Amino acid sequence: MTNVKNILFDLGGVFLDINYQLTEQAFIDLGITDFGQRFNQQFSNTLFEDLETGKIDPETFYEAFRKETGTNLSNQAIETAWNALLLDFPTERLEWLEAIGKKYAVYLYSNTNIIHYQCFMKMFEERFGGRSFNEYFRTAYYSHELGMRKPYPASYTRIMELEQLNPAETLFIDDTLKNIEGARAAGLQTRWLQPGMLVQEIVSSE
Repeated sequence: MTNVKNILFDLGGVFLDINYQLTEQAFIDLGITDFGQRFNQQFSNTLFEDLETGKIDPETFYEAFRKETGTNLSNQAIETAWNALLLDFPTERLEWLEAIGKKYAVYLYSNTNIIHYQCFMKMFEERFGGRSFNEYFRTAYYSHELGMRKPYPASYTRIMELEQLNPAETLFIDDTLKNIEGARAAGLQTRWLQPGMLVQEIVSSE
């Protein structure tokens, strides 16, 4: 890590604890036993990718999901199961993020979708007295708003262009290896947050 001026962070697994198995189990409980083959941390099928890049809205997603899985689940049932993976924002990581933002220009880049986004933003505001999570960053980029997603190198390049950042001076931190590889291909410095590691271990806030 040399000559870093900017840090681009992932969200899930970095600042927001998530557990994909909870969503998989929630859908299994609803009768969809093969959900893990359709969506997990390493893979999203076309339907989920379209949702994550903002190509379809929630209503279209719910309808397509019912058709693809051969179920008649309500929108609310799908939404609840879909959001089950979202857990909590550990306070100590947010305190660290606030401190690190005084040393570096910090940005966020998350693969997410409007359903998850509305859920975790509401969760954050309710827990932290109405504060927006996005306030921690110079700019927060979400795939459903950007229209692009990780791990495609072009998505990182687009953020570098929008923010007028030098990739060589920008560190990208993510807990998914293929996203790290995509950022590296776009010329960014990278650190992979491996299982069991905390983001605070990667960069000192001192």
